[in-house]
Amino acid sequence: MHTKIASIFHAALCAFSVVCTRAYAQVWDGSGDGTGDAGAIQTGGSNDIRSTLTNILSTVISYVGLAAVIVIVIAGVLLVVGVGTEESRERAQKIVLYTVAGIIVILIASAFVQFIANIA
Repeated sequence: MHTKIASIFHAALCAFSVVCTRAYAQVWDGSGDGTGDAGAIQTGGSNDIRSTLTNILSTVISYVGLAAVIVIVIAGVLLVVGVGTEESRERAQKIVLYTVAGIIVILIASAFVQFIANIA
């Protein structure tokens, strides 16, 4: 049962990462005949490390939020499949509790990183 849940979670995470990718293209401002300056090519993204790290952090938090929702839904499914037995109820409660605790830790870490980035 645990491996099936892990497989479903992994498949959902992979599907989400494929759907939510960013693409940075190059822009050519030249005439198109190849005689222009190659320095005119502009690449996407930014050269600022602070904005790059902020973008990475926001992407990670988005994935964690998605994972948390999926895990909470899995806990609900386990509760329903367990037909209300005491063991399944306690297991589902632990899953939700640990998921919420993990979200809180990640949000605190994110706030700490933002604070350090704003100081520097």
